[in-house]
Amino acid sequence: MKTKAISSIFVLFAIAAGMASMAPAAFADHAEVAIGAVEESGFSQACVETGCYTPLVATVDVGGVVTMTNTDPTGVHTFTSGTVDGFTPSPDGTFDTGVLMSGDAFEWSPTEAGTVPYYCMLHTWMVGEIIVQEVAAEEHADDHGDDKGHDDMVHEEVAEDVELMVMISDSQVMGGTQIELEFNVLHLNYDLTATQNGEVVFEEKGLHSMELIATHQIDALGSDENPIDVEVVSLGIGAPGDEDSWTGPVGQVTTAKVVPEFGTIAMMVLAVAIISIVAVTAKSRVVPRF
Repeated sequence: MKTKAISSIFVLFAIAAGMASMAPAAFADHAEVAIGAVEESGFSQACVETGCYTPLVATVDVGGVVTMTNTDPTGVHTFTSGTVDGFTPSPDGTFDTGVLMSGDAFEWSPTEAGTVPYYCMLHTWMVGEIIVQEVAAEEHADDHGDDKGHDDMVHEEVAEDVELMVMISDSQVMGGTQIELEFNVLHLNYDLTATQNGEVVFEEKGLHSMELIATHQIDALGSDENPIDVEVVSLGIGAPGDEDSWTGPVGQVTTAKVVPEFGTIAMMVLAVAIISIVAVTAKSRVVPRF
């Protein structure tokens, strides 16, 4: 059995507000931006939650210059535009640095506005984003003379209209329950709580999902008579640790009652067991008689 809970959808507004809000303040001058690779990011995935490229999300003007440098002294990396689905990369041809040795650099100048995701061809858990914006948009905001520019007000108005979509699915895995959360926005910050019979069986606060899918393991099994209640509470959209710039829905709650189905791993174990029995029977040439 698989359960799903979906809140109302305004996907276009969600993506627009989420992407527009994640440029670090350290890169206020958007004519030039520098991006590096986190040390030991090729040997360890410990950087995934906070970003294996630094900054995780960079902003540059159309016609500006993005300098991509392998600042990791422990390995080689690439900066390749496109996306990754699991371990399957999909380059889009916007730019590709090729393999950069430690200290090597590559420059790219964007010609149109938009969001450009990128990753490392050698280490597919390394992903980042570059937001390319029109120069006139920032200049127009500065002309207002207020503490809050027109562009900021537009972003806030859009953020108020954002409604998050969360899909919750589950399966029985290794004696527990694997919860898969599918979002309609990148870089969602959220709290996740699971209860059974009124007791908390899983609780983590301040989680961050760089991608559209996040998985969590719960050390409990549900049933039709005793389901697991899952609750996801959104905290905002943006880079972790930069709460002041987060946008999107805050406090939106998505819930589901989950009763895990017979999981894929268990099915594989059962299949291997059956194949083993058949193989042993064939080898010993034991033929049942009726």
